[in-house]
Amino acid sequence: MQPELNNQRDIYSISRLVRETRAVLEGSFPLLWIEGEISNLAKPASGHIYFSLKDEAAQVRCAMFRMKRQRLRFQPENGQQVLIRARISLYEARGEFQLIAEHMEPSGEGALRLAFDQLKQKLADEGLFDSRHKQPLPSLPGQIGLITSRSGAAVRDLLTVLQRRFPAIPVVIYPVAVQGREAPAQIIRKIELANRRAECDLLILSRGGGSLEDLQAFNDEQVARAIYASRIPLVTGIGHEIDFTIADFVADQRAATPSAAAELVSPDQAAWRLRLQRLQQQMTLRWQQQFTNLQTRLRSLSGRLERQHIGQQLQQRSQRLDELTQRLLQSQRQLAERQQSRLQSLQTRLLAQSPERQIERLRFSHKTLQSRLRQQIEGRIAGQHNRLSQLARDLHTLSPLNTLERGYAIVSREKDGQIIHAADEVAVGDTVKARVAKGQLICQVTFIG
Repeated sequence: MQPELNNQRDIYSISRLVRETRAVLEGSFPLLWIEGEISNLAKPASGHIYFSLKDEAAQVRCAMFRMKRQRLRFQPENGQQVLIRARISLYEARGEFQLIAEHMEPSGEGALRLAFDQLKQKLADEGLFDSRHKQPLPSLPGQIGLITSRSGAAVRDLLTVLQRRFPAIPVVIYPVAVQGREAPAQIIRKIELANRRAECDLLILSRGGGSLEDLQAFNDEQVARAIYASRIPLVTGIGHEIDFTIADFVADQRAATPSAAAELVSPDQAAWRLRLQRLQQQMTLRWQQQFTNLQTRLRSLSGRLERQHIGQQLQQRSQRLDELTQRLLQSQRQLAERQQSRLQSLQTRLLAQSPERQIERLRFSHKTLQSRLRQQIEGRIAGQHNRLSQLARDLHTLSPLNTLERGYAIVSREKDGQIIHAADEVAVGDTVKARVAKGQLICQVTFIG
């Protein structure tokens, strides 16, 4: 009887038991958020990482494979408190219960991540992310506005790419703080200011990479609503490729980085020139084909008419063909002139940005200022010279020497040089000195009247 009982038993092998236990575990739990402290961290050459996650009462083994680890924005260390998104599994080779980590972040970001997810769901339910509200981007914007930090790396990357791809497009910078308490209010004000001025065809909202906390200004609800309300198309270029913010979902288009945003909105000047050349070639070819077809048709009709001896109809058709040919050639010339005019306009705008033109304008301005300065100095010297001449004439008019030249004399006593104003100031026999215009006289008083 014992062999029969053994045949009825379902006996598990160890590998079967472990495999089916793993299937039960993985099928019974969804992805979970789990918080704990890292310990026993190992980083083998494979690029995977293995560690334990523990709290004050228990611990569990964890693994994060290379593809997921490459997306981390920080380096895990022993003793670090983290929050992981993981699925429950079983390592069959040792029969060990473990967690397979899909995402990891410092535990301080947990509240921010929860707030992010809740706001994202709220705005999605309101339709702020709906593609029907996305505005198309202009293929050739007349002016681009940059809403970013004036001194950050993002603005340098934006300007470098825009200058390289199409330097003729002018750029306006609306400087804002990109993190901190004041950042959301400044971003909102600059979006509204750009819309009031209506001086740009396109806006780029941008900053460099950072942690979830660093990017909080772009996860602000009021910033999202300001972006949604903007009448000017707005592109975001925030952080790195793996960074997503609420602003990215509301924007008319999202670029992975600031440089990618500049690439997205600016046309390639070389490609535009090539495109214009190809269009001209295609249009010329089509006109030539149409003209050839009309000529072929004319010859066919002419042959038929000649055979039917209907010369008058042939003349009318020939006249009509001449008229159509002239209209076609005129249209070709007008279109070519318009294309040429647009190409010249673009070239003029490009040349206007040339350093040689700017140096030439500055050189001309320098010469003009030198000429104006020389004229002012010469005028000032001439005015001072005229004034000096007038003062000399006035001084000469008031000079006693001028009075002497009219026949007058200055008389003084010889012994003490005292000027004599009246006759009773001398006596007969006194010697006096008379100063005349040219020289002086020594006289003796012989009579006082």
